[in-house]
Amino acid sequence: MTIRVPDLIERKRNGDELSPEEISELILGYARGEIPDYQLAAWCMAVYFRGLNGQETHALTDAMIRSGETIDLGKALGRRVVDKHSTGGVGDKTSLAVGPIVAACGVPFGKMSGRGLGHTGGTLDKLESIPGYRVELTTDEFVAQVKEVGLAIIGQTGDLVPADKMLYALRDVTATVDIVPLIASSIMSKKLAGGADAIVLDVKVGDGAFMKTLDDARILAEQMVDLGRRAEREVVCLLTDMDQPLGRAVGHALEIREAVETITGHGPADFSELVLEACARLLALSDLDVDLEEGRRRAEGAMADGSALHAYERWIRAQGGDSDLAALPRAPVVREVSASRDGVVTRLRALDVGVAALELGGGRRTKDDSIDHAVGVVCQVKRGESVRQGHLLADVHACDEESAARGVEAVLAAYELGDTSPHAHGILLDVIG
Repeated sequence: MTIRVPDLIERKRNGDELSPEEISELILGYARGEIPDYQLAAWCMAVYFRGLNGQETHALTDAMIRSGETIDLGKALGRRVVDKHSTGGVGDKTSLAVGPIVAACGVPFGKMSGRGLGHTGGTLDKLESIPGYRVELTTDEFVAQVKEVGLAIIGQTGDLVPADKMLYALRDVTATVDIVPLIASSIMSKKLAGGADAIVLDVKVGDGAFMKTLDDARILAEQMVDLGRRAEREVVCLLTDMDQPLGRAVGHALEIREAVETITGHGPADFSELVLEACARLLALSDLDVDLEEGRRRAEGAMADGSALHAYERWIRAQGGDSDLAALPRAPVVREVSASRDGVVTRLRALDVGVAALELGGGRRTKDDSIDHAVGVVCQVKRGESVRQGHLLADVHACDEESAARGVEAVLAAYELGDTSPHAHGILLDVIG
């Protein structure tokens, strides 16, 4: 069919529904360079104000998938392959622990990840703190490693959903990023094209997350579950707390260490709980024919008997990395953040800690910025825990004394101390799907 783009912009601006064929031609035409940026930008703005219904969102997702290559891991392996994705947060190193545990339980785990921008750290950035680790594998290498090792985490290949890369770059400079159908479509196009049969999505909620409220997070989760259903994939969304950093470590090499500690059963309580919940869900969605309770039991067993650690080491070596934690970079300056008074931590702002890590050099403001893998923050005391004046709240890992001093000041400001313990709740806020 032949479309007239101004008509589609006008109709969406007026709140009309576009057909799947019209959306497909629009997106694929843009990916081929036949439709200019300014017209897609106008369409995105119309979508920002008018939204997309379920059928339109599915058509957008399908068109982005068809703009490039796809991978069918299940067909290649003859097994059900699982994947996990997070919407991004502060200290979120969950995939680094979940992958080895799931693989140790005998379930293939294949994941394509991205880099961080702003205060959220990307999985690839964390992995690149490991000397020698290769994030770029060919599709054939990716499939072969998942088959032979049981686990691979790589960067998105250039031929996978190129329309999404183009559209996201356009949205980023036209103030149309924060619209749920476009977020859901962007996430799910990559997950569905990446070849996993079952996906657990971790939708972060709160101060350090993109979705600030539980209601908004539910809307996003429901749309992503619906897209999975329409594509005949099983998708479960965990809605999890991001009002404070996840775990204690924020910073690439620091988070690698904490992920490995968690794999061996010695991680922070909140992070360990999320890892086990995600593992249990993935194992229940796999071809092992187990329920959630049995999935959690097997995950705990893999952590306790050392098989998860073995899976981690085998995975890192397979991608050229040094699995010895001693090989990870360390910051030359470490400074303590001390409590200014007696009290209980009533709040630990995730966003403030994330920005502090960014300012230390552990993040990037633009996609071309370089990062320091060694720097970051370790929050030794978290929400609901008591401290005495002068006692340790956190450690700041910095490249020099000047940035360390700024980091200490920023992290101290992220803490609120009071006399009454805040309302307690777990890391898991809700489950959709």
